[in-house]
Amino acid sequence: MIGLNVVWDQRFTAYDFGVGHPMHPIRLDLTHALSQELGLLGGSEVRVVPGEHADDALLATVHDRRLIKTVKRLSERPDLARGDRGIGTEDTPAFPGMHLATSLAVGSTVAACRGVWQGECRHAVNISGGLHHAMADRASGFCVYNDIAVGIRWLLDHGAQRVAYVDLDVHHGDGVERIFWDDPRVMTVSVHESGKDLFPGTGFPGDTGGRKAPDTAVNVALPAGTGDEGWLRAVQAVVPAVVEAFAPDILVTQHGCDCHFSDPLAHLAVSIDGMKTAYGWVHDLAHRVTGGRWVALGGGGYELVQVVPRAWSHLIAIAAHAPVSLTEPTPADWQAMVLHRLGTVAPPRMGDLGGRPIEYGNFREGYHPEDPVDMAIMATRRAIFPGWGLDPYFD
Repeated sequence: MIGLNVVWDQRFTAYDFGVGHPMHPIRLDLTHALSQELGLLGGSEVRVVPGEHADDALLATVHDRRLIKTVKRLSERPDLARGDRGIGTEDTPAFPGMHLATSLAVGSTVAACRGVWQGECRHAVNISGGLHHAMADRASGFCVYNDIAVGIRWLLDHGAQRVAYVDLDVHHGDGVERIFWDDPRVMTVSVHESGKDLFPGTGFPGDTGGRKAPDTAVNVALPAGTGDEGWLRAVQAVVPAVVEAFAPDILVTQHGCDCHFSDPLAHLAVSIDGMKTAYGWVHDLAHRVTGGRWVALGGGGYELVQVVPRAWSHLIAIAAHAPVSLTEPTPADWQAMVLHRLGTVAPPRMGDLGGRPIEYGNFREGYHPEDPVDMAIMATRRAIFPGWGLDPYFD
């Protein structure tokens, strides 16, 4: 068994909503180039595998066939898009080839899931995936089809009894949660900026799953302005305990890096350093709970040069068991490529904090009821922990 499959295909950059849209595909190209320059995509333990298209039958395991038909039609005539099934909005405009581009992201996430589940590799990464807002019957929030939900459905259809999904994007993972709202085989855990302040306006602590699947939807809604210390404290205080209690067969995670302090579309203040710490925790959780079976996906992230390439290169490095130092300079050739292609200066180092440690504390050793972050954490723990036999104050 190889250590890591990295799904990469230059065709991923065809997922392109056009000039001026924040989700520009250059972020994927720059990530792949940086990972390559760092030496993360070579060696005997890492295999780069091509993307795969999802056919209609695979898409229809999650998506309404009327949505698929609409996406295909508007891929041919994007000028006709008027918001039908969520296509043609400001967030999710139609573009030529849209169906092929998004079905490639879906098929590639299924390929990542298949590689891990069938024992070809311990971990798999697909940075083109993570399209967590798409619903079964409509597109939403830059997401046409929901590759995550199709991947999880594939796992369930091929023998997985329980799948845990952890979403660290700044936005609530509403599409995946909604699709599996009443399925007790799937736990969705989302740590995000509160819907009081940010799209999609959902994901509150009291949203805990449907009648058939109580306590399987876990939502940590953090106040705007939360930085490294609070964000890491929240992840540590909720994610490991509920995932361990659920005892999944495989862990699927979404790593949108739009929680970064420089992201233009949100209001958290997390650093590259904080995100790398969380990636390590998720990796360790997979080894502790699922025998190492871990599928990691991309997601949001709209600071295209300074943030996305470094964040997801760290994700690939951790999945490859070859972590990169936060104080390491970014490769000179990559810096030159960024300057040549974009006319902008690349970040000089792989981290933001110059090696300074992040002090986040341990929630169980000191809960501060007057602190807004601790209030958010405790609201989730009170809503979810008792259903899993956990004590909100001590476990």
